Amino acid sequence: MDWLSLPPLTALRAFAAFAETGNVVQAGAALNVSHAAISQQLRGLEAHLGAALLDRSGRALALTADGEHLARALHLGFGAIEAAVQEISAAGAARPLHVTCTPMFAAHWLMPRLAGFQAEHPEIDLVLDPRGELAELKPGGIDIAIRYGDGNWPGLVAEMLLQSPMVVIAADSLLDGRQVTAPEDLLDLPWLEELGTSEASRWLESRGVTGVLRGPRTRLPGNLLMQAVRAGQGVAVSVREFVAEDLHSGRLLELFTEGADRGYHIATRPGVLRPEARRLTGWLRRQRAER
Repeated sequence: MDWLSLPPLTALRAFAAFAETGNVVQAGAALNVSHAAISQQLRGLEAHLGAALLDRSGRALALTADGEHLARALHLGFGAIEAAVQEISAAGAARPLHVTCTPMFAAHWLMPRLAGFQAEHPEIDLVLDPRGELAELKPGGIDIAIRYGDGNWPGLVAEMLLQSPMVVIAADSLLDGRQVTAPEDLLDLPWLEELGTSEASRWLESRGVTGVLRGPRTRLPGNLLMQAVRAGQGVAVSVREFVAEDLHSGRLLELFTEGADRGYHIATRPGVLRPEARRLTGWLRRQRAER
């Protein structure tokens, strides 16, 4: 298609609106512009085509044969565009809003607040997908991911939602008087990890520990992890925000802390979000501001 030879879209829209209404005033109202702007676009279109589209000899404007020919083509073209836009919009609105996050984040932060979003937007169907592993965001799939880290994920747009460092925690009953001054002191203790993650190995590697875990490692759902830690069944890596009350009360001990600039981010694909996704991200920002 020779795009450069086509007239401006604004002129074609103005002409199509005039052909549909038969009146420059009504055409202007349909496009939310003045009737003078419609008249200017019509004259510009005729100049571009080098043809008379309107018969101005009578008291009212009428389409010429060329005008009728162009009007039929535009009616078909704009009609097809309108139908496609409506189909796409309807399909997007019918698809549930798909959000993924870790089970820990879902249990400790999102679920206690989610009823507020559903009360504000009962028309939005939501799929909450709590998983430990990273999920790929694809068109027609997951709309929003809540991810923990520094926000540097290639191909995604990330915005800080909840800033909180990572902490290594354990119950005093597990340590039983053991002195913990270096990460190596934890190698022979049992470790607990959320399903789909490998916090223990990653944390030890980040601290330069070359030895392997000698104690048992248990992976379990996020909603059970904290119960096991409080019961003294193992050492775990968590986000301080979610264990602040346990640390303050002394139920758990904070052995190591790192990543003060890290936290949970709202991660999305670049580009325009679905209206439903925009409403959820706006609600998440308000929750952040109200903390």
